[in-house]
Amino acid sequence: MRRPLILVVDDTPDNIEVLVNILRDDFEVKAAINGARAIKIANDTPKPDMILLDIMMPAMDGYEVCERLKSDPQTAEIPIIFVTAKDGTEDEERGFELGAVDYMTKPITSPSIVKARVNAQLALYDHNRLLSQRVEERTRELNDTRLKIIQRLGLAAEYRDEDTGKHVIRMSHYSRLIAQAYVDKKKAGWSENDYGDGAKWVEMVYNAAPMHDVGKIGVPDGILLKPGKFTPDEWEFMKKHAEFGKEIIGEEETPLLKMSGIIAISHHEKWDGSGYPKAMKGEDIPLEGRIVAIADVFDALCSRRPYKDPWPFEKARDYIIESKGTHFDPELVDLFEQVMPEVRKIYDLYVDSDEEIEQKKTVLEERKRYLQN
Repeated sequence: MRRPLILVVDDTPDNIEVLVNILRDDFEVKAAINGARAIKIANDTPKPDMILLDIMMPAMDGYEVCERLKSDPQTAEIPIIFVTAKDGTEDEERGFELGAVDYMTKPITSPSIVKARVNAQLALYDHNRLLSQRVEERTRELNDTRLKIIQRLGLAAEYRDEDTGKHVIRMSHYSRLIAQAYVDKKKAGWSENDYGDGAKWVEMVYNAAPMHDVGKIGVPDGILLKPGKFTPDEWEFMKKHAEFGKEIIGEEETPLLKMSGIIAISHHEKWDGSGYPKAMKGEDIPLEGRIVAIADVFDALCSRRPYKDPWPFEKARDYIIESKGTHFDPELVDLFEQVMPEVRKIYDLYVDSDEEIEQKKTVLEERKRYLQN
């Protein structure tokens, strides 16, 4: 088991030697004679478990070292004890304000007190790290559970019509590829939004995309499974599935569900304003909805269904390109073209098997017979 690593920082070698002699039997000890060296060691691997820091040093004093370490997420949690000849109340107060956990004055006269205070702070640090780890694990479990529920709801919606479950898998990956290409293109122009940085937003698009057609749950089988052409009234009701999806998800403020609702209600909008349910146009359509629109239509064209053969990739790609500026966002179509090799890999990996197609066909025929009876 690795012994705790203590970093001693002091510009006077004699002071370093005193602390090293006190600590070396119980701890691994490193030393730095200036602030710059201390910051470098603090960022090394393994990181120090604690820093004993002098205040009065040339170039960069202990206060500045502490401030820099506490402002860096990589070192902010390392406990710092000031060990200094400055014994004024205002000096001690400033140390605690900067984030130090304890304050000892020089000269050191009691090795046992130094060890006791170091051990006490290390025990507290270990306890806090354990609590933080447990919180992270629990948060991850909750997020994983929520994500699985969302994915299953997306699959439940696809189960109601001719799409197989792999449709939501493929189109989610396609959405992720387009979103990543968009972030890569923006680079420095990308700014954090409600969903976090670019990487978090891309992951959110991928996780929310399966909910795009969850509103199909609210469409009666008599319409959803109708083999012929819809009547005008039936088509108007069918289009309501976008609004049903938003209502099912609700006005949630959690980022994943919020984006899922946006995608559900906007992925049938068209760039030229001819889509539904709100006939939004151009960039008034949420970016996430514009991305999923391309992924959803492309996969529908390329997928086998009980009633149709798949379109060749080239034909489906050409359709998306031809619909640039009418159905789809022109910029996103260009990005989709760029990631087409990765799209092909995703489709080959998650291709619908003959058995899956036949199983879906059998289920739908049984439901249709039930409706007829």
